[in-house]
Amino acid sequence: MTNLEKLQDLLEDVLLLEDGQFSLDLTRDGVETWDSMATVAVAIGVEEVFGHHPTEEEAIALASVTDIITFLKAKGVAFD
Repeated sequence: MTNLEKLQDLLEDVLLLEDGQFSLDLTRDGVETWDSMATVAVAIGVEEVFGHHPTEEEAIALASVTDIITFLKAKGVAFD
């Protein structure tokens, strides 16, 4: 399983996305279920799946799939 697939699985589970709803353009503003509690759950999921725990400020800044990928790439996680 690729890291992108892992991220997709994580976000589908946390945000209760339906099949086909995940995309690289997905943002917090575009998903009704991506509220403050989901932001915490995403941060916890990122740590569980990828081994990198975002700080509170970093977690708040993770407002899109692109933001999450950028954060993980900065931690050395490959998304090729």
